[in-house]
Amino acid sequence: VQVEEGAVNLWNWTVTKHTGAVVNDEQRAKLRFVACRLICLCEGTDPPEGTIRRQILMSMKTAKGWIDIGKADLADGFLESAMSGIEKLYAKLRKGSDGEADIHVHRADVESSLFKVLSYQAESAVAQGDFQRAVMCVQRCKDMLVKLPKETCFLSILCYNFGVETYESKRYEESSFWLSQSYDIGKMDMKYCVGKEMQAKVLRLLATTYFEWDCRLHLDKALKAINLANQESLHPAGFFLKVKILLKSGASDEDLNSALAEFLHSEMSLEFCLNTAKLLLENGRESVGLDFLKSVPERFESSPDLGKITLLHIEFLLQNKRELLAKQKIEEIIIGHYTGKQLLPETLNQLHIILWDRAAKHYEEKSYSEALHWYNYSVSFYTPGQIDQNLAKLQRNMASCYFHLKQVDKAKEAVKEAERCDPNSIFTKFSVYKIAVMENDTDKAVEAVIEMGKLIEKPLQHEDKLRVDKNTGTNLLSLAAQIALENDQQIVAIKALEYLSEHLQDCRQLFAALKCLVRLMLSKVMAENKEKRLGNVFEHTKVLNNTFPAAHKRLAESFTEEKFTGDMRILEAHWFRKVAWNLAVQFKDSPEKMRDFFVLSFKLSQFCPSDKAVLIAQKTCLLMAAAVDLEMGRQQVTPSEQVEHFSQALQHLQTCKEIWKVLKLTGDFAKDPTDTLLLLYEFEARSKLNDPTLHNFLESVWEQPQIEIKTLEIIASLAMEPPARYPVLCKKALKSALSLHRKQTVIDAVKFSKCLHSLINISLPTGLTDLDTCVLQEVWDYFEDGLSVVSSTNAYPEMEILWLMTRAWNTGIFQYTVGKYKEAEQWCGLGMRFLNHLGSLKKSYE
Repeated sequence: VQVEEGAVNLWNWTVTKHTGAVVNDEQRAKLRFVACRLICLCEGTDPPEGTIRRQILMSMKTAKGWIDIGKADLADGFLESAMSGIEKLYAKLRKGSDGEADIHVHRADVESSLFKVLSYQAESAVAQGDFQRAVMCVQRCKDMLVKLPKETCFLSILCYNFGVETYESKRYEESSFWLSQSYDIGKMDMKYCVGKEMQAKVLRLLATTYFEWDCRLHLDKALKAINLANQESLHPAGFFLKVKILLKSGASDEDLNSALAEFLHSEMSLEFCLNTAKLLLENGRESVGLDFLKSVPERFESSPDLGKITLLHIEFLLQNKRELLAKQKIEEIIIGHYTGKQLLPETLNQLHIILWDRAAKHYEEKSYSEALHWYNYSVSFYTPGQIDQNLAKLQRNMASCYFHLKQVDKAKEAVKEAERCDPNSIFTKFSVYKIAVMENDTDKAVEAVIEMGKLIEKPLQHEDKLRVDKNTGTNLLSLAAQIALENDQQIVAIKALEYLSEHLQDCRQLFAALKCLVRLMLSKVMAENKEKRLGNVFEHTKVLNNTFPAAHKRLAESFTEEKFTGDMRILEAHWFRKVAWNLAVQFKDSPEKMRDFFVLSFKLSQFCPSDKAVLIAQKTCLLMAAAVDLEMGRQQVTPSEQVEHFSQALQHLQTCKEIWKVLKLTGDFAKDPTDTLLLLYEFEARSKLNDPTLHNFLESVWEQPQIEIKTLEIIASLAMEPPARYPVLCKKALKSALSLHRKQTVIDAVKFSKCLHSLINISLPTGLTDLDTCVLQEVWDYFEDGLSVVSSTNAYPEMEILWLMTRAWNTGIFQYTVGKYKEAEQWCGLGMRFLNHLGSLKKSYE
């Protein structure tokens, strides 16, 4: 009892909540399903009449719910349950009846429910594609209409719905059956029929089904159905369909005229008449169509839409290549426009579209004069001084025709008119640009390109949204560059390509534009370098400086663009890195530009595979960039600029060292000077930055067994080159170099003398008298080394011997002045020993 009560409450709750839109159709079906199942479980062996009736109702509604949400297969069980319940109910009612009269009453009582269950079963069968089962159910319902005449309308509409559903699924045979059934059932009881309009609607769909199924095979049936439909209730759709069927069947003109005559006195709209005429003309029935079209104006004399008839006539003439007759019609409309017979705005717009389409067709065929003829028809409908964006478009189109006809003055007039109507359109600016190029007016052409570039950055105007895609601006700039190049106006082309490269989204197009721009700039730079026009060279270089970073930026972004493949990226990177390298070499007189292009070449090469050739190029770029930065740092600039240059050089060198490590793994580089250059460049940068780690950095250098004398001498020189000052390091390097000189099989006396000269200079500063004994002893050893070499060769430079003699003698004199007589005697004596080795100068100093 509690389960039953709960099931009933759930059912009632579902009804109330669905009414309040708390639960949707699917949720309601599921809740009903649960409630109905619970009720069935509570059924006893002999349930009372009320329980049976409730069960029948709940089963029917649950089944209908499943059908309505497209789950007809779930409905079948409940419909069978409802059918079983009806049988139980009828048996129970008969059992308790008193006579034949009661039996008739009870039968009538259950037949209504039975009819509903059968109709639901038919719905379920159609939804599941079970045509035969659906036919059986509907036939049983049809048989019951004698006793249930009020259900005639319902069953007719149900069959119509089945016809619609199967028609939409292109199951034409089934659809024709259901629609025929709907029509037949609708005639069974005039009192409860669906009405003539509905019957006509059924027959029109039946005719359409036959028409689309197989018009040739079912032509007679289609005609019979549409004729019946039109007899039931005349409707424009029925008339139109009949004409379509007749046309498809190949009916004669007489048959078509006969069909048209049937409707001459019917109420039809102008739009419908036009569609009918259009149908006839499109199917090649020119005579019938034009006659019908001529009859239409009489019926719609007072209609403001009368111009549509003429418009359709013009369209037909143009489609059939009767331009002369079409022109006559258009000229009649123009005359009417100025004599009080204007077309409605909508119709006039349609006429403009026809005229522009015809003009565009002639333009594509390069019949520019004929295109202008059609554009002039369109102009005729505008009043002088009128401002309209469409008029601006029209004038621009006419200007394009004049361009091709070389009628520059007329083109200028058209563009001027376009500027008056729509000065801020990018298309107008493009037309101005074309005029400027034709007149070889570089300044005006460049100005137009700049204006176009600015307009690209703004949102598209309303007119452009209707006619062009989002790439219109870049397409126009691309065309502008092409026109400039074709007319040998490189300055204009460069400006167009500059703006184009800023706004292009497609990678392939962008790199094509950038490469074209680079080539143009290179030719300009080369030409103006020859003529020594440095100001122009600077301007063009500025453009190049922007172009290569743009290429680098886009290469970095291109990894996310599917259409731009890895191979494409590598090819573009190679092209730009090589050009950047060549530019760096060309700018030998401009260190900063040289450095920048070497750095750009390196950055671009990072998008290339790291093979040996690319690694060598990267290494060389960074070495060259570091060398240039060091050179700029040596110039007389501010301390802060010096620090910047030396710091940048150090950064390049650090990256270069990493690349060099990898590169050395690819082959034998024994004779490559890169290690030495890296050492010297890094030492110079660190020393001039006053790097506290400089001494540690050199520790590994002193330990190198293969270090060259020249390298040590350069280190010594750099250690004392301002702003660096490291006398201890300088002295250490020179001592190491001198030691290596002495180890040579044959001492190079000239090089030895220079090294010794430098070492004595750094160890024994000129003018100092109060020197430490240790220092003097150390320097004394250097002199002794020198004397040893002087004694062993005749190749020692005489001026260097003189210098050694003089420095030794002067050191003795300095010692004498401070009272160190013994030391003075020793140093003066050392100087005298060098005197003996002088050649031609000996007598002068004796």
